[in-house]
Amino acid sequence: MLSINFYQRLIAAMKKTGVRSDSIVASLIHYAQSSLKDMKKRPALDSDFTLGDEQRVVVETLVDLLSTEKITSVPLTFLFGMLRMAIELNASFSCRLELERRIGFQLEAASLDDLLIPSLRTNDSVFDIDTVHRILMNFLQRIEEEDSPESSQGGYESEVLRSPSHSSILKIGRLMDGYLAEIAPDPYLQLQKFMALIELLPDYARVIEDGLYRAVDIYLKAHPSLSESECKQLCKLIDCQKLSQEASNHAAQNDRLPVQMTVRVLYFEQLRLKSALSSSSADGSFSQRIIGSSGIPSAAVSPRDNYASLRRENRELKLEISRMRVRLSELEKEHAVMKAGMKEGKSGEHGRAFLASLSRGIGKIGIFGPGNGKEHKSLRKSTAADGKNHRRRRRSSTS
Repeated sequence: MLSINFYQRLIAAMKKTGVRSDSIVASLIHYAQSSLKDMKKRPALDSDFTLGDEQRVVVETLVDLLSTEKITSVPLTFLFGMLRMAIELNASFSCRLELERRIGFQLEAASLDDLLIPSLRTNDSVFDIDTVHRILMNFLQRIEEEDSPESSQGGYESEVLRSPSHSSILKIGRLMDGYLAEIAPDPYLQLQKFMALIELLPDYARVIEDGLYRAVDIYLKAHPSLSESECKQLCKLIDCQKLSQEASNHAAQNDRLPVQMTVRVLYFEQLRLKSALSSSSADGSFSQRIIGSSGIPSAAVSPRDNYASLRRENRELKLEISRMRVRLSELEKEHAVMKAGMKEGKSGEHGRAFLASLSRGIGKIGIFGPGNGKEHKSLRKSTAADGKNHRRRRRSSTS
């Protein structure tokens, strides 16, 4: 294995010769895995920290070599692994900040297990909350820098990265809600750190705050010694209008919540119910459903039942419209057939009239012409007279 000093000079020579960035990153990852695989925890009472010091120098040097490479060219899993080693080896703060910034620029690709970094400090929370807080700040700073005109200037900060879409910000919101739920049972987790993580994300990062409500409820259950004012401060961070029906029902019966939040939940639930009732009663169908044959309204109609009935009516209307369309198409076909029959009937009458006129015309036409009939009669008369004279001459000669 090459020493870290010789390897550093080798990487510098590779950059001068124009070796591709992905090849250099692959070499750095391979060297880190090979040189740090034998890392061991330092003994608590041993003053000889030679092995730990060497490993720390390796980590700091590799991170310094990574600082000149593109942010997106380094895998996120490798960055989290290097960050854990830097924390365990007590590397320099600048080394850790560089890794945190690189992770923050790719945070939407991280998983919940990546963020669960253990804390090595005594009398502190189980997980390293401060590191995750700084990573999240780097992610939000990335958004601000891409929107600012100064981001087009040269340097490390000016790398053109894909702007995080709204879906990626929503993904970070869900990721942080899961992280808050994981760290909430820690009895050593301070309220101010927990609230700081909640307040760091913007409001539009959470469309539904069921995950945040779950994390707050877990924290209240794990920290029963909180004062009433502290519970109020924590619960104010939850927007009751963004709670789902199930979360609102749970919050209305949750004894761990302060009375003020329970009142807010019931108030917004009542507004939601009134809105559903007013929208459904606009066509008068809702009043017919809740009023029975006795004329007495039903005791309670939940918004879910109201929504189900509206969906049934919508399906029935769609079915009726489809039936009307089928009937209309049938009527159009019948109209076309009748129209064609009328055309055929008219053509038959013309044909019969033509044949009748033709027969009448043929009856009027003579076979031998208009004057040949009289000539034929005179010819027959002359022929008969000649026959009679011939018979008279024969009788006279014989006598």
